[in-house]
Amino acid sequence: MTAPATLKIDFVSDVVCPWCAIGLKSLEQALEQVSDEVTVELHFQPFELNPDMAPEGEDAVEHLQRKYGSTPEQIAANQAAIRERGADVGFTFNMDRRKRVVNTFDAHRLLHWAALQGRQTELKQALLAAYFTDGRDVSARGVLVDVAGETGLDPVEAGHVLDEGRYGQDVRAQEQFFRSQGIQAVPSVIVNGRYLIQGGQPPEVFAQSLRRIAAGD
Repeated sequence: MTAPATLKIDFVSDVVCPWCAIGLKSLEQALEQVSDEVTVELHFQPFELNPDMAPEGEDAVEHLQRKYGSTPEQIAANQAAIRERGADVGFTFNMDRRKRVVNTFDAHRLLHWAALQGRQTELKQALLAAYFTDGRDVSARGVLVDVAGETGLDPVEAGHVLDEGRYGQDVRAQEQFFRSQGIQAVPSVIVNGRYLIQGGQPPEVFAQSLRRIAAGD
């Protein structure tokens, strides 16, 4: 029997990006489909949709209207489509609870630390659910510490990471690297540093692409 191919996946995303939540769920389901053929090293890489967002954030509806010129009707239709896509892959969006769009730099610093603790995937999943399902403020120190603790990380140490500004330079360097590689939208799934799968694709699309890459096509 042929040994499974090993693929390195960089999942470039933000924790306030709904399509990143959909894309991650889809990718996870795809990985289950190809588990006999592929083993994966999954790394979450930082991308800030709103790097200049003020610490207090911005009303979610006002933000979408200002950034994209969307009407309330367009926003409602888009959110309905996102809820439906999320339900298809097992992710719950409660957009009525998401009141504000927030700054995510501290969340990315905490994710960098979580990777060093071997719990980055758990924290990423928890932050996406905290924001989109529960409507929690993932820019707030207390929320970040609580979510870290809920995923099995040391909440006291998480607080030190946040208070001491740890890993800020690392996050900035990673952000700049992936932007220099042409990444301007997320989620961007980069396989073996060479192959790009863009957007919140269905699980079948991810699975097909991973099989092709593993086979050397």
